[in-house]
This record gives sequence, C-alpha cells and structure tokens, in this order.
Amino acid sequence: MTATPKEAIVELKNVSFSYGAMPVLEDITMTIRRNDFLGIIGPNGGGKTTALRLILGLARPDTGTVTVFGKPPAEGRRTIGYIPQLFEPDLDFPLTVLDIVLMGRLARRGLFKRYTRDDTAAALEALERVGMRDRRDRRIGDLSGGERQRVLIARALTTEPQLLLLDEPVSSIDTKWQNSFYSLLKDLNSDMTIVMVTHDIGVLSAYVEQVACLNRRLHYHGSTQEGIRHLADTYECPIELIAHGIPHRVLEDHE
Repeated sequence: MTATPKEAIVELKNVSFSYGAMPVLEDITMTIRRNDFLGIIGPNGGGKTTALRLILGLARPDTGTVTVFGKPPAEGRRTIGYIPQLFEPDLDFPLTVLDIVLMGRLARRGLFKRYTRDDTAAALEALERVGMRDRRDRRIGDLSGGERQRVLIARALTTEPQLLLLDEPVSSIDTKWQNSFYSLLKDLNSDMTIVMVTHDIGVLSAYVEQVACLNRRLHYHGSTQEGIRHLADTYECPIELIAHGIPHRVLEDHE
C-alpha cells in the first residue's frame, strides 16, 4: 500500500532568478513537505542562499512561481523562522540573551510596545527548549558561537514557526558544539519542517533525511543516501566523503 504524501508547504515551480545579467537559478522545481528535514548543498555561488530568499519573499523570481503554505511568500512567511548565516554582535553592547529572544515577539507587539508577561513566558520557554534558560541574563557577546546560534533558534521559536530556515548554521560553531546543535535540530524537526543550507556534507547521512543538490540547476532532490551519489555532478568535480552511519564512500581524487 502506497503511503500518502505529506502536505506540501513550499513549492517552487520552474523558478529562475538572476542578478542583472548573471543567472543564479535556472528552472528550479522543488516541493518541500511538512516535517521534512532538508539539507541544501552545493558550491559557493550555486544559488543556495538565493533559494532561501525566494522562499522568504526577500527576492522575486524572474520566471516561475513560489508559494509558501499556499500563499505568496510575503504572506506565508509569517510562520517561518529564519536563522541567517552570520551573527556578529557588538561585544560591548549590553543586550542579554533574554533581550535577543524577546525580539522574536516584535512582530506581534509592534516596535514601540512593551513586552507582556506572555511574551516573556514564550521567550523563557524557547530558551528552555534549546538548553539556554540558565544563561538568560548573560550578555550575548559573552557567549560562544554555538550558544549564540541556540539563542537565535530560541528567538525564532517565539514566533511559533511551522518552517525553520537556516543558512550555514555551524559556520561559527566550534566542532565540539556541532553534534549537539544538529541533535537539537533533529529534535525540533518533530514539530516543524527544517531547511538547512550547509557545506557540511559529512553531516548529511547522520541527521538530514532529504537533500537538494543545487548548483544553479537542481541536480537532485530526494533521500539523502541516494543524493550522495549526485555530489560529483553538483560540485562539478570528484568528491571525497567520509559518511556517518553508512559505509564510507570515497570517490576518486582530484586531478
């Protein structure tokens, strides 16, 4: 008996996008479904971050359509949490962890309105979920990269997202933090869809269920283990990969 497909929440249909005369994405068709854990991989300049911007409605396709929860991205993004690639706080700026997380409630409160008890309760609950409640009064500049990323996830969680987008979330995280960070994402995936742009190919087999191989064109979108076979096509060169949880796959060396 064939399983019923999960609900589609993001759909890109024949999407192309360029910056001026430079094409970035060409004829991309992809469906992201509820509770997917999708890793988007590919070389620098391959269009990964641009794909996230299209989903968020921060850019519009030249051709094709993007829908988010059945709506145009500018409307559907209200239930999206977004973690950008770089977060470099002013180390002298006296914002606490709780201050940062409460900012996730601004869309509900308005820019110049006071936070309510419900806002504070939501922020503390989000910090509890990411294991950072005991650091709520610490200055954000005093935290490690991994701790800051957890705080940013907590901020996103206060919006009660159904979809969490992350752009290179471990780029500023020490190696010792990375496994616990990915485990946190895996736990969150039980409640929401996660789409993560990453260069960390080795993490795919351990945590990510689906992979999209993107280099201007979509070379593959489907199960992670099958997608590993498409890495050389995506990066346009041989790939050496040490995988976790499946037998090692070592492809030929570069010339």
